[in-house]
Amino acid sequence: MAGNEDQTMDKSLEGQGLGEETQLSESAKQHVRTLADLARLAGVSAGTVSRALAGKALVNAETRDRIQALARHHGFKPNQMASKLRTGRTGVIGVVIPLGHEKRQTISDPFFLTLLGHLADELTESGYDLMLSRAIPDGTADWLERITSSGMVDGIIVIGQSDQFHVIERVAQSYRPMVAWGHYRSGQAHCAVGTDNELGGRIAVEHLVASGARNIAFLGQTGGIEIATRYRGAAMAAEAANATFVHLPVELADAAMGPQIEQVLAGTDLPIDGIVAASDLIAMSALRVLHEMGRAVPGEVRIVGFDDLPLAAQTTPPLTTIRQEIAEGARALVERLRTRIEGRPTQSLVMPPRLVVRQTTRS
Repeated sequence: MAGNEDQTMDKSLEGQGLGEETQLSESAKQHVRTLADLARLAGVSAGTVSRALAGKALVNAETRDRIQALARHHGFKPNQMASKLRTGRTGVIGVVIPLGHEKRQTISDPFFLTLLGHLADELTESGYDLMLSRAIPDGTADWLERITSSGMVDGIIVIGQSDQFHVIERVAQSYRPMVAWGHYRSGQAHCAVGTDNELGGRIAVEHLVASGARNIAFLGQTGGIEIATRYRGAAMAAEAANATFVHLPVELADAAMGPQIEQVLAGTDLPIDGIVAASDLIAMSALRVLHEMGRAVPGEVRIVGFDDLPLAAQTTPPLTTIRQEIAEGARALVERLRTRIEGRPTQSLVMPPRLVVRQTTRS
């Protein structure tokens, strides 16, 4: 039966003179709107056309190529929404940024924009669209369930666990197509991709001590698990080096960050000569504040950031920082999510941090 359809298809295409496309009138093109229209024109069943356009091997290669050529000539595109309804897939991945601990932080934060850019590239190449959400939990525990149960996405990428680690863990028990950028705890349920933040904090302080700093401040809030882990590593390294160490809380809010940093630096009696910033953004703000206070970097104060964003090399002086492999992490997130969508298990990935030495710590 399939062979008869193929022969009919060949004769139909010959009759249309597909090799001489100018013979087909514009009015003929306008009538090809559905699979049935294309099937009538080709002299085959709608099922054969559907299989051919999907590239199925059930249709022989010659017939498949001819149907696809005919579809291109008539400008015919299958109804993608109908196809997604048949497969139960939306073709959309939800990317969620929970801000439970830093409610004034915005998506325009350079770290988010850098990671989102890499994720968008990876998802597009994998055939997915991206739906972005900024979640402010505000004490509610169902913010993630509302997204996973919406039916609008095929899977979820959570950027940062904030102070919502246990919420993500609970949802991961029943919702499998989800991965998170962030911290990994041994035995956790959800798949995470991120940096060894404790090691990164430790490397930052060890470098400051080696550069001559003895009175070190950690700038940043520690409500989120990633920053808290960086702080822990930094504190451990300071203790091991017998260096004085103080925590100066700073919220990630662009407009208010500079005044916050100026206030906490002016409010401490410790003669700060080394700063570990929880992020490059905080480090960049600290650079500006120190300049306005007349304190030379690195002459009086040495600074280490965290992330190695593209802007880090453009500051004055260029910023020493702890590098996170953001592009590699984005690829790993998408690869693992695709694997989980297919129902297969995945392993979390903890990437090593790397010290990038620039002028903010060089005397």
